Amino acid sequence: MKPAGGGPGARFAVLVTGGSGFMGANLVRLLLECGYPVTVLDDFSVGPREYLAGLPVQVIEGDILDAGLLARVVPGHGGVVHLAAQTGVLGSLADPRRDCQVNIVGTLNLLEAARRAPARVRFVFASSNAPLGRQQPPATEDKAPFPVSPYGTSKLAGEAYCLAYHGSWGLETVALRFGNVYGPFSGHKNSVVAKFFKDILAHGEILIDGDGRQTRDFIYAGDLCRAVVRALEGDVAGEVFQIATGVETSILELDELLQQTAGRKFRTEFAPARQGDVARNYSVIAKARRMLGWEPEVDFVTGLAATYRWFREQQAGVPARAADSHRIAAPSKP
Repeated sequence: MKPAGGGPGARFAVLVTGGSGFMGANLVRLLLECGYPVTVLDDFSVGPREYLAGLPVQVIEGDILDAGLLARVVPGHGGVVHLAAQTGVLGSLADPRRDCQVNIVGTLNLLEAARRAPARVRFVFASSNAPLGRQQPPATEDKAPFPVSPYGTSKLAGEAYCLAYHGSWGLETVALRFGNVYGPFSGHKNSVVAKFFKDILAHGEILIDGDGRQTRDFIYAGDLCRAVVRALEGDVAGEVFQIATGVETSILELDELLQQTAGRKFRTEFAPARQGDVARNYSVIAKARRMLGWEPEVDFVTGLAATYRWFREQQAGVPARAADSHRIAAPSKP
């Protein structure tokens, strides 16, 4: 199957699974700006197709559980960025078998397709800190994983398969543990920043699970996408990297920042803590700095302002494809 775009002197083609989702919509735009021909594989069960409207990409509607489809699609691409997943703790608690099928079997299907492709394929896997689970922060790559949810378990298995395919067959795999990502194109997400902005605009109030003292490491989508491109372009393989900011922020602190961002006071309510949630979470990113030459660039206040502006534009009916004021700059070379 011929990948989209390209031409004389073009960069290698990149296949992005889950390319119509939150991270996919941001990453596809950055890859195009960097000159990569892009193919998106998505079943459109989560991310809206409209996030890809007007972009010069080939779109294949399909499921990562369809091994035969992947065997046809992956060849011809020099890079695979695997974003498609069951992405939440709550979803994994509600249906752990489905979480296992999508996150473990789906990842295995892609790795097999990449391994059997006739030409070199670099494989970037989207993970999170969930595999570490019952560990004292900060999150580092050398800590033993103790997942506390099926989601963390399935992501740990994905990381392990990536390492195994590198160790056994030399497949160039890189696993990136994403921090708590926020930014444009997250309108369909229920991650904390996206949910709070939607609730502020719809109801003028937010609901915090737990006492609000739990902490997260918030990273802007543009910064995370730059890390993905670094992983695609580099020669490091068989590694896991923490991709975050290294800054620990409580949900109560986030509440205050959101009120500043929105420019008004809103009501804050509290609910019981969620099952499977971790109390503290932030990362050390020294390894990514050293081996990928990557550094986060967008501070939290600036990123929140850009994200809130995007949500307000969506509320006003501005098409997602027109939100070019939030274009992500191409990464500078180290």
